[in-house]
Amino acid sequence: MDVLYFLKKRTAFIRQFYEVAAAPYLERQRKIVEGEEPFEQPSYYDEYSSGEPLHLEEYMEADESLHVLAYSCVSMLAAALHLYFITWEGQFKTPARDLVKAQFKKGYLTGYQAYLTDYVGVSFKDCPANIGLLEEVVIARNCVQHPESSAENVWPITNIKTRYSTGDLKKLSTPFFLDESERTALTEMDEAEGAWFTLPTLHVTGEKLIAAIDEVDKFCDWLEERIKNAVYKR
Repeated sequence: MDVLYFLKKRTAFIRQFYEVAAAPYLERQRKIVEGEEPFEQPSYYDEYSSGEPLHLEEYMEADESLHVLAYSCVSMLAAALHLYFITWEGQFKTPARDLVKAQFKKGYLTGYQAYLTDYVGVSFKDCPANIGLLEEVVIARNCVQHPESSAENVWPITNIKTRYSTGDLKKLSTPFFLDESERTALTEMDEAEGAWFTLPTLHVTGEKLIAAIDEVDKFCDWLEERIKNAVYKR
């Protein structure tokens, strides 16, 4: 089976799915900003006296829709990467968890790296892809699917967007999927404190989603060649 071919079909689908589905929401936001029909601003309207910009609700609804769309896409991307590993594992006909069970407790990326190194003979030392970003894709998927909630943190039920969990922030010093205003707040935070006052939002823009897809493609291109070389040597 050409595993890379099917991985690339999935990542290509995610790209086009996001671009096509995002277009009407981006267009709505553009029309609101530029005051185009049906979001014209009446000559008598004064946002300073009214307390908020005109059509703010419609703009924010589009923003939340784009986030939900991106959340869905990053979840599909994490699933595609997972399926890539699982499919190769099936080709080897040797269950990975039987060989490196302890490593899988740290996450499937760590587990499969150990499996491919020990069983297949693939070294990840010269990998050109950002494996840390791949790990963040998996973390983002987990945030979307399992938002952290408690009596103290009621954010998940009050907002369509989701936040990183406290556990995620222990693993990530500066998350990739982060709004620039929150990134600035993290940078300016007193290093002695070393903690967030509030959990940051999982902010997946179209640009960051495409960057993550590119990294998955780069990683799998590189890994495919290493796996095939190792298998042929046998």
